[in-house]
Amino acid sequence: MSPIVELNVGGEMYTTTLSTLKKHPGSKLAEMFTGQPKLRTDSEGRFFIDRPGTYFKYILEYLRSNQVPTQCIQDVYKEALFYDIEPLIKQLEDSPQIFGELVARKQFLARVPNYSENIELMIRIARAEAVACRRSSVIVCAVRTEEDVARCQDALNSLDMDKKSVVKFGPWKAAPGISDLLDCIQMDIEAKGYKISFQPHVAEKGFRFKSHDFFYKFLFTWW
Repeated sequence: MSPIVELNVGGEMYTTTLSTLKKHPGSKLAEMFTGQPKLRTDSEGRFFIDRPGTYFKYILEYLRSNQVPTQCIQDVYKEALFYDIEPLIKQLEDSPQIFGELVARKQFLARVPNYSENIELMIRIARAEAVACRRSSVIVCAVRTEEDVARCQDALNSLDMDKKSVVKFGPWKAAPGISDLLDCIQMDIEAKGYKISFQPHVAEKGFRFKSHDFFYKFLFTWW
């Protein structure tokens, strides 16, 4: 193989050296160019990698100069994981953005029972109610402590709604509070491409609990 390599990464063109691509022998990127080439070529004979080309420049810059990117950290991290470049992965995981996501937020959400399943349930409920509507709503019940569970159940029994459509989060044992959980729910649903907002759910007069102690209405806007 020629020591000069031309690449087509997701439609972005790059020229680099074989030694740069093979700088970390244990990586998937190095494996692509070890021995007989394992990649297809485009019409111009450039090796084609079907990944986002925008972020490959940061991967190359690191391989060339050991410079850790300071932009598009989350996206570059995904590419570093794909190419399995361990030194870059470790340095990115020490960055505030990745550290905060992996160590702080994700570890908190791991302590919230069935968090991921509840996110998917919210989306299914919202989509089921979206027929001929501009918006659909999902009621969330958030309880932080075991003591609140019984109170929440009493409140739920007093609500005039289909209890099966209420999605319950908690309890959990971690420092973040209910407002932090609600922000995470919004963040993760928005990351899936949905436009969403939330507000306290205010029940009718005579309700024996402050409904906003537990219940929140998430609004999905479709158009």
